[in-house]
Amino acid sequence: MTIISIGEILWDVIGEEEHLGGAPFNFAVHAARLGHELLFISGVGDDARGRRTIERAGHFGIATSHIKTVPGFPTGIAEVEIDAAGQPDFHVLRPAAYDRVELAEVEMAAISRRQPDWIYFGTLHQVSKPARQLTKRLIDGNQGTRCFYDINLRPDNHTPDLVEELSGRATVAKLNEQEAIVMARWFDLPDCAAEHFCRRAASRFGWKAVAITRGAEGCVVLVGDDCCEAPGIPVEIADTVGAGDAFAAAFLHGLDAGWRVRRIADFANRMGAFVTSRPGATPDGTLDKVQPDGVE
Repeated sequence: MTIISIGEILWDVIGEEEHLGGAPFNFAVHAARLGHELLFISGVGDDARGRRTIERAGHFGIATSHIKTVPGFPTGIAEVEIDAAGQPDFHVLRPAAYDRVELAEVEMAAISRRQPDWIYFGTLHQVSKPARQLTKRLIDGNQGTRCFYDINLRPDNHTPDLVEELSGRATVAKLNEQEAIVMARWFDLPDCAAEHFCRRAASRFGWKAVAITRGAEGCVVLVGDDCCEAPGIPVEIADTVGAGDAFAAAFLHGLDAGWRVRRIADFANRMGAFVTSRPGATPDGTLDKVQPDGVE
């Protein structure tokens, strides 16, 4: 696949450590590792973190031609606190450079010539009006390209109207069980992160597929009329930062490959578990252990 991933690239500051992250970037890294072509669109500041970002993105194999340096805005930061169970709490500092990215018409045309299969976006980045306008230009300029919406609700970085608007643009969506509860309250959907919610939400927003992550309990995946509740993969938790982004990349990989829903769910769970078992959102290491193993 050729995938446009648009959104935040930032540094997750965890104690004294900093890890390059941001859901769209993490997703791009994992999708590229699965063999897909990524067009990653974001922004950094004209500062030391920005220069380090460009260098590190290249290390991960992500082309940096569409990571723009935006004067007057800093490179993004998220302050992250990890609780005893390994669960992260994010405080995102804004505005940031990724909020103000612009692409010239010649760049838009060059992207369209690549005939992208998917456009990935998430809620946090789309809070910014310029970001939302750029994403709409990409969608409008690539008719027939499908949209993957990673709902990813962060405190003070979402509204019901925005989530409804983005959900209506999506072909496929991914969210966690807490986000499903929030959406159930907002949109009069079933108050459960299970098959009933998936079917009603897919019907309301026109989604062709949807996945709900449940942490250690696994996931629920609906593809067309087929639904599967897949158990989690037991691992020793290092931290859960980026696990949902790895899950999203694996979910889209299996979906586009036309796998059966149970195989998609199992593979996505394994990718999430792989990241959970190692520090950081895009840990180095082999993906051999997460390949589907006889699951149909």
